[in-house]
Amino acid sequence: MDHQLTTTGFELPGYRIVRSLGVVRGITVRSRSVIGNALAGLQTIFGGNITILRDLCEKAREDAFEQLINHAEMQGANAIIGVRYESNDVMDGVTEVLCYGTAVIIEQAAA
Repeated sequence: MDHQLTTTGFELPGYRIVRSLGVVRGITVRSRSVIGNALAGLQTIFGGNITILRDLCEKAREDAFEQLINHAEMQGANAIIGVRYESNDVMDGVTEVLCYGTAVIIEQAAA
């Protein structure tokens, strides 16, 4: 699936939705390592962007998004609309990231 055919909106300009296939999702659960916690703690002393945690969060979002794409493709979709992310702490230091949307089949709109 072309990642450009995913959107947080509910339509894709230049395309029309032929069929909705329902909700699709991707989920990942991540924890910080002891070393990661220590390095993040050091970074907080100096302030600014905490790159260790930023990278962990970005990787979790990327994994959940890729799972979303795979789930949509398994349903026969060629696009996803209404894409959203949610995250929750499952326990101290463990975070769940969920990416969800609506799988659809689209076709190029007539000019």
